[in-house]
Amino acid sequence: MTQTAPDQSTTSDLTHMLIGGEKVPSSTGATYEVKNPANGQLVATVARGTTDDVNKAVAAAKAVQKQWAETPAEDRAALLFKGIALLEQNKKEIARILSQEQGKPLFEAAGEVHHMLHGLTFYAGLASKIRGSQVPVPPAMGKHSYGMIVRRPVGISVGITPWNFPLTLMGTKVGPALIAGCPIIIKPAQTTPLSTLKVIELLNEAGLPAGVLQCVTGFGSELGDTLTGHPDVRRVALTGSTGVGKRVQQVAGQSFKRVTLELGGSDGMIVCPDANLKAAVNGAMVGRFWNAGQACLAVKRLYVHEDVYDDFMSQLKDKVSRYELGDPNTVPEKPKVRMGPLHAEFQRKEIEDQLADAVAKGAKVVLGGKRPEGLDQGFFFEPTIVENVSEDSKLVTEEVFGPVLPVFKYKDLDEAIAKVNASEWGLGSSIWTNNMIWANKAVREIDAGVTWVNMIHYGYDELPFGGVKASGIGREHGPEAVDFYLEDKGVVFGGLEG
Repeated sequence: MTQTAPDQSTTSDLTHMLIGGEKVPSSTGATYEVKNPANGQLVATVARGTTDDVNKAVAAAKAVQKQWAETPAEDRAALLFKGIALLEQNKKEIARILSQEQGKPLFEAAGEVHHMLHGLTFYAGLASKIRGSQVPVPPAMGKHSYGMIVRRPVGISVGITPWNFPLTLMGTKVGPALIAGCPIIIKPAQTTPLSTLKVIELLNEAGLPAGVLQCVTGFGSELGDTLTGHPDVRRVALTGSTGVGKRVQQVAGQSFKRVTLELGGSDGMIVCPDANLKAAVNGAMVGRFWNAGQACLAVKRLYVHEDVYDDFMSQLKDKVSRYELGDPNTVPEKPKVRMGPLHAEFQRKEIEDQLADAVAKGAKVVLGGKRPEGLDQGFFFEPTIVENVSEDSKLVTEEVFGPVLPVFKYKDLDEAIAKVNASEWGLGSSIWTNNMIWANKAVREIDAGVTWVNMIHYGYDELPFGGVKASGIGREHGPEAVDFYLEDKGVVFGGLEG
């Protein structure tokens, strides 16, 4: 396999932060390295932000807050649409940078860029459609009165994004914040800042006032508490692990900030005996192994009815065995590369530990289960299917953030729903059936923020997305996401004659 170094021309200008409309280094000059998970090669050296840098970004946001809140909605939308056009012109470069820093194949990176653009376009179109209301109220002091609900921007916002889908999950924060009139500071995951910097740089080139959209890079352990606890920050949106979510809620709660937390998941997929097995197999395959299984809404527990179990498993193993692993940066590019590496070595080790625990408790690996040969430079792991998994194994009790799929056999729908609900998480779920009674039962009874029917687990910008239980609070996506960047203010006009 021939390899070549990443095209450094795409990242050489991304070693700065974006604060107050300027490209700046860290206040201390400190940097750190971003490496490609597929081959270990250096992609770029990045500014390691400090609390001083965070304070500067908040100060810049505060200076422009009133101006941006008073900017007419159609003007805010026009600037966002202009930025989207610049992103469209540069989408191939953005996808290439994303592939290099994150490790996902180029076609997956291009899909993520497309999803981000769709979301930003959706929110830009909503800018002029935010409405308040007039409310009838009883007369007061013998005079006629009427009430109104006025919607005002919450204020300075912070968006903290993860490394698995850094662009789409940034877009679900930037879009609603900007159209609501809120300046926003983005803190990307320390290992995937480059594509985020490129996107925010291009959005600023569209003419956003300095300080409206900023990006501070560095380590969450060093910047997180300052960002989420800063007295001038009024809104925090996190996509990340449940553990980090607890910390953010603890810190932000001290000053009663508006917080949404889109956290981990252990999504259950139920295949009923009447399901279209071909469609369900494809759904399970994509739903589990897209992005090497590194998705909060990935299918992480699969429940198949005993009447179709053997047929389903035969088809699933056949389909998944066709996956080809490889370095997305190999030359010539191999169009059959369907799965890239895990993003970090600790992720792979965690997957191996979870799998070993299941096997020790009686599970059987029926496909994959090891590191592939010939790809020693990256953090690769074979797509893996496991049967006979104990309910107390780590593959069930922990979030499995990688390409390992435990499959379970069930007898009736009540049993399957009970097992899906036994998890501490409640992000997504799906049921595959042509029986509307069964589908409706799953929609009513599964404890999850979303239930897909005969569909893979996919986040639509048009619909609210978020979880229950340990999967978080609040919603992103959909018009509902904008609500978290607005305060509803009651207004009463009294003393009216007539």
